[in-house]
Amino acid sequence: MKKKPSKLVYRFVQAISIVVSKLIFRCKTLRNEIKGRKGPFVVIANHTCALDFVNLIGKNHIPMTFVISNTFYNTLPVRWFMDRLSLIPKQQFHTVLSDLYKMKSVIKKGEILVIYPAGLMCEDGQSTPLPASTYDFLRWLKADIYMARSEGQYFTMPKWGKGLRPGKTHIDIFKIFDKDELESISAEEFQARTDAVLLFDSYAEQEVLLNKHAGGNRVEGLQNVLYQCPHCKSEFSIKVKGKSSLYCEECGFEQTMDKYGFFHADKGEEICHVSEWARIIYNNLKESSEREMSLECEFKTLIDGKRGFFSVGYGTVSLTAEGITLSGDLNEHISTDNFVSLPFSPGNYFELQHGDHTWRCYPKDAKQVMKFVNLIKIRYNKKAEA
Repeated sequence: MKKKPSKLVYRFVQAISIVVSKLIFRCKTLRNEIKGRKGPFVVIANHTCALDFVNLIGKNHIPMTFVISNTFYNTLPVRWFMDRLSLIPKQQFHTVLSDLYKMKSVIKKGEILVIYPAGLMCEDGQSTPLPASTYDFLRWLKADIYMARSEGQYFTMPKWGKGLRPGKTHIDIFKIFDKDELESISAEEFQARTDAVLLFDSYAEQEVLLNKHAGGNRVEGLQNVLYQCPHCKSEFSIKVKGKSSLYCEECGFEQTMDKYGFFHADKGEEICHVSEWARIIYNNLKESSEREMSLECEFKTLIDGKRGFFSVGYGTVSLTAEGITLSGDLNEHISTDNFVSLPFSPGNYFELQHGDHTWRCYPKDAKQVMKFVNLIKIRYNKKAEA
C-alpha cells in the first residue's frame, strides 16, 4: 500500500536539495515565476543530469509532485523517503492509463505537477527529442504550463562520468502556455514553442556561460559515448590518456579537454564540442547500411517488493526490422515503435521496458551499448521523418 505523503519528509528532502543546489550546483535563479504560486499548473523541465530536481524543488514552498522513472524509484536505497513524497513512478517511453490518470489527478486536485518530458538524461549534452504523444498529453492536462530550464548541470554531473564536478549552474522558470490558449493553439505551434524552450545543446550554452567545473578526471567514461574516431572512422578505438585527453589507437587522432569542457586538437582536426563529435558518430552510422545488431547479454529484471535488479539468465538481444527479440533464457519480442532512445549507462547496460516489465541488458562487449542506442535513435527519427 502506498504511504500517505508526508510534508515533514518533503521539507527535509527540500532542505537537503537546497544545500546541494547551493554548494555543488552553485545555482543562480534567473527568473522564478512559480514562487509562491498555488496550483494547478504543470512544470516541464529539461533533463541534463540525475539530480536535476535539486535546483527546482526549492523554488516553491508548496509541495510539488514529481514524475520519476520506475527504474529510479525501484533501485535507489531511499525507498522509505520516496514512499512518503508526492512521486509518480512510470515507465519511460511507455505510459499506461493508470499513470495518465495519476498525473491528471494532481491537476484536478489543484496541485503542481513536475515532468521531465525527455525521460532520459542526455549522454552528450544534447537533448533527447520528445515522443510525439508527449505534446498531446501536455495539452490534455488543461493547465498552465511553466518551463524550468536548467543550464550547466550536465557539466556538474555528466551521465558518462563518475562523481560530482562542482560548478555554476542556472535555472530559469517562466510560463510558456496559459491553459486558456491550449484549446485554440494549433498542434504545430504548440510543439514549436515547447521545443524552443525544452530542447538544448549544453556545449553551445557553455560557449556563452564559460563556467568552470572542478573534477580530477575530465574525460574518463566519455570514450564509451564517443566510441568512434571521427578521423579514421574506426569503432571502439578511442582511449583515455591522462586525465583530460582522448585518442584513437588506430590513427593517433587526439583531443584534450580544457577546464570549460571543450576539446582542443593535439593531432587531427579540432572537434570542440562533445555534442559535435557525437553527431558525427550518429551521422556516420545513419549513412551506413547497418540497421540490425545482436549482442550477447546477461539479463536482469526488477522483482516486486525488492530493491534493485536481479539476474534472470543469459542470451542474445537482437535488433531487427521487426523490433527487438530477447532469446536464450528469456523469450520476448518488443516493438521499438515508441522508443525515441533507451535508458542506458554508457559502457555498461541498456534497458528494455515493455508493459510492466523492465529488463536490464548487460552486453558481454559493453563498449557496444552506445552503438545499439544510436541505432534505436536512427530508427525512431527515420520513422518521424517519413
